[in-house]
Amino acid sequence: MRRIGYVITLFALSVCPALADTVLPGIVREPLLLPITLPNGQQVKLEGLVSRPDRPGHFPLVVLVHGSPRSEPGKFLEAYQQVSPAVLAGPALNFAQRGFAAVSILRRGFGRSEGPYAEFIGDPCDNTDYVRVARISAEDVLGAVAALRDEPWADASRVVMLGHSTGGLAVMAAGAVNPPGVVGILNFAGGRGSFQPDQVCSPDRLVEAFDAFGRTARIPSLWMFAENDHYLGLPLAHRLFDAYANAGAPAQLQMLPPYGADGHLLLTAAPVDLWWQPVERFLNGLHLPTSVVVELPPLAALPAPTPLNPACTNFFNQYNSARTDTKAFAVGPEGHCSSSVTARTVEEAKEEAMSRCTKAWKECTLYAVGQQLVHG
Repeated sequence: MRRIGYVITLFALSVCPALADTVLPGIVREPLLLPITLPNGQQVKLEGLVSRPDRPGHFPLVVLVHGSPRSEPGKFLEAYQQVSPAVLAGPALNFAQRGFAAVSILRRGFGRSEGPYAEFIGDPCDNTDYVRVARISAEDVLGAVAALRDEPWADASRVVMLGHSTGGLAVMAAGAVNPPGVVGILNFAGGRGSFQPDQVCSPDRLVEAFDAFGRTARIPSLWMFAENDHYLGLPLAHRLFDAYANAGAPAQLQMLPPYGADGHLLLTAAPVDLWWQPVERFLNGLHLPTSVVVELPPLAALPAPTPLNPACTNFFNQYNSARTDTKAFAVGPEGHCSSSVTARTVEEAKEEAMSRCTKAWKECTLYAVGQQLVHG
């Protein structure tokens, strides 16, 4: 049996020495390097983050799969290496409070996962082979599901795959092979090929990919799109769902309210309340737990810096609600700001917040680190 405890311990000591997270009583949150085996026999390690109740037991498993950030031309690999598994820590915590073991994984070439990056489209924008690249992404998802089945805290017979954006396409491709133990799929704005707002390369080819996966998938899925998703756009979102469902796959579509300037970011940035209700109904239908079993005390609200512009007021509210000690908030002149809430360590969070702020506004100072204000 594949076991990863020794890797978890070493990785935790080297990357996150302070993971006794004071804001998460009753929850274990720990990093891991997950050894997986690819179809060609190659073994790689994927970076991940586990959130689960701090008690013995075998918990239903949720495997969370991230999206791909937009970047400047020619700098996408650099941007991908900056991705942290904590980008989905909020949704993962919500599942952990309800008795799940939630594991956020990073695909090859992202963050500290071994690579190389394997999801190159490499085709003209008007002739993109989404089936091929989605199946490459799915190799990482399927490898992670297989490896996590051996964890002593995982119930291998009750697995849910959750994907956001390109991660949504990845879990739908993985679901097309109906992996054992997987009982449901959550697809948040799944797709690929968005190069600017409401513009997608080869949209017809993307529709064909979902049609192909729907022909063999037999695992129930719930699809969710915000009404103001500007990565894929609602007309295309409906086409993708219709192609998948009409091919024979069991699927439900739930449109969510608009969120911010672009609802595509709803899962990673919005309060859980905006998307939990349809997920709860879906999980109830699968006879999976939905009641809170780990209550968390409210976080002490920090006073907002002044001045603070409206956008930064929203960012500070998100900072205040982020349940992690490895976060930092920097302020610049005239109410500008920058923050980091998905860092692996406190020092990394401070560096990220300050570098982003000074890059835009030159003169910046740290205002808060973790749940404490910075003095002096």
